[in-house]
Amino acid sequence: MKDLTDHKKIAILIDADNAQHSKIKTIFSEISKHGHIITKRAYGDWSSEYLKNWKTTLNEMAIQPIQQFAYTTGKNATDSSLIIDAMDLLYTDKYDAFAIISSDSDFTKLASRLRESEVYVFGIGERKTPISFRNSCDDFIFTENLDDLTVTTKIDAAQTKATPTPEEKIPQEIIDILFKGWEQFKDDDDWANVAPVGQLLKRVKPDFDPRTYGASKVPEVIAKLDQFEMTKFKGKGVVNIVAYRPKKANEPSAAHL
Repeated sequence: MKDLTDHKKIAILIDADNAQHSKIKTIFSEISKHGHIITKRAYGDWSSEYLKNWKTTLNEMAIQPIQQFAYTTGKNATDSSLIIDAMDLLYTDKYDAFAIISSDSDFTKLASRLRESEVYVFGIGERKTPISFRNSCDDFIFTENLDDLTVTTKIDAAQTKATPTPEEKIPQEIIDILFKGWEQFKDDDDWANVAPVGQLLKRVKPDFDPRTYGASKVPEVIAKLDQFEMTKFKGKGVVNIVAYRPKKANEPSAAHL
């Protein structure tokens, strides 16, 4: 896998039939945190009335629209066009990461194939996106977790944001992974550094995002759980190490792990 600490080059491919044009600016802002976006393409039948609202977004964000006529009713030619282009771009060996914006499970195989070629794969879609596509990515981002960019009006200069999505209850699956991570990374005093456990969470569950649970970071997710206690240690320089361990009453049995 290419080193993600580098300022990586990213290709963004948008399935316009299964993406929200109103979210594109916010999605680009999110992906830009991870590297430099050098290719931006959106696929669809741009002669269709269904995609007429995309025009402003395409122009403002300098996205290249790729025309794909629907040859047969009920068959999605857009998906095939995007997949072919993705493979062509892959073979140029210019990209460190691909971002596929869609809520369609048809891109599951594509994401898996890109990862096999050791490029990082972001998936961006709604929570309704099938689990197969979410798990085939290195990192799947729910659009519901992305705040709309602030809009300032000339009338009152007020900042307006979308209504936050209600946070979800932290599922047992996440709690189980936290227990397993603790068992794997704990020290002699039974404290486990949160940092490698957070990486484990992302590997096991690519769609894990603290924002889903009303948090901004993994330690805040752990702090919401009654099963664990937390502490901080002095690290190198000004860095503090955040660690956690199960409370005595919640230490897992061997069968649990």
